[in-house]
Amino acid sequence: MLTTDAGKPQTRRAPVPAPSAPSAAARVLIVEDDRGLLEAYTDVLLERGFDVAAAADGSAALRALEAIPFDAVLTDVLLPGATGVDILRAVRERDLDVRVVLVTGNPTVETAVSALELGAVHYLTKPVATAELLRSVEHAVQLRRQATAKREALRQLGLRAGLVGDPMELEALFDRSLGSLFMAYQPIVRTRDGSVFGWEALLRTREASVAGPLAFIDMAERVDRIRELGRTIRGRVAVTAGHTRGVMFFVNLHAEDLEDEALYDPASPLSAVAPEIVLEITERHPLEGVPDVCERVKRLRSLGFRLAVDDLGSGYSGLASFAALEPDFVKLDRGLIHGIDREPVKKKIVGSIVSVSRDLGITVVAEGIETSAERDAAAEAGADLLQGFFFLRPEELRAAESFTVGGAPSH
Repeated sequence: MLTTDAGKPQTRRAPVPAPSAPSAAARVLIVEDDRGLLEAYTDVLLERGFDVAAAADGSAALRALEAIPFDAVLTDVLLPGATGVDILRAVRERDLDVRVVLVTGNPTVETAVSALELGAVHYLTKPVATAELLRSVEHAVQLRRQATAKREALRQLGLRAGLVGDPMELEALFDRSLGSLFMAYQPIVRTRDGSVFGWEALLRTREASVAGPLAFIDMAERVDRIRELGRTIRGRVAVTAGHTRGVMFFVNLHAEDLEDEALYDPASPLSAVAPEIVLEITERHPLEGVPDVCERVKRLRSLGFRLAVDDLGSGYSGLASFAALEPDFVKLDRGLIHGIDREPVKKKIVGSIVSVSRDLGITVVAEGIETSAERDAAAEAGADLLQGFFFLRPEELRAAESFTVGGAPSH
């Protein structure tokens, strides 16, 4: 049995990784006070080719996190020394890219909500099937590696394009990116019949050296032109919305956009189509830094805009944004939806959010639907609207008739 020795986790490596093991062995910390389960989890992950460190209590796990970098953490919720949520919080303080899988024999909605707000990628209930255990840990490792790859791409972009040492070259790159900016659109469909309710507008550029929208936004922040980017995005969406009727367009706002007076200009192109626009404000960033946020929300509503809280469940402040924004829509983060068909606690959380939202007159959108099983589970939990790759990947749609009204997406 793999146990702790003098409070230090022991690490073992499978001598011959299984064929399905990651290309480079990932290091996983297992925290479980039931010694039988600790050994079982360890053996399963070793067989799959992971490096494994194990701790039998929360205190030993916290010491392990101080001493060793990990690619994923699998932990029980109720532990001596520190809870699984404490461990999750400690992971978040050290490395935001590391994902945590929580396991519990006594699930509660309150603990699950706290866990998901702090970034837990899965919340499993005991007994956990071997296949589900492996799938969850492998998914956590995959997310870690994707985040690391994105960070490396941004770093490489910085070296090539001057994010670090050449402001003039960076400005030139931003100009090229802005000049080739376009919007991709993904449908949001009604749960009841699959008809199109609206489209989310997503930032894209044809500048090949920019590694996706996050790199584009990062660059705009660095050259202090985020408001210019926001105005350009809103202008492009306004043109599209001006050629369609009977369908909503969801537009993401950067936190700094809320402080841009151009957003509140009644003569702006987007204001002209405000009744068909939903402005999405992400839960990933705090609203406390925006001065007079309640007054700003009133100004937007007076123009005819509707509001959405985006990424709920990824979260920064949980349900606190409801009070400030009084949103018309809430969009549930992909982390809440992924595997909802296999994780009863997630389904219960979504059902609880739906119940509260309906009492407040808020429409719930389940984002990140990738399978028919996730679609069905989100529908059973009460989500009003659905969005994700299962229906359509984001595409550049040029003709007004491309924005289907009343029917299923045809692209």
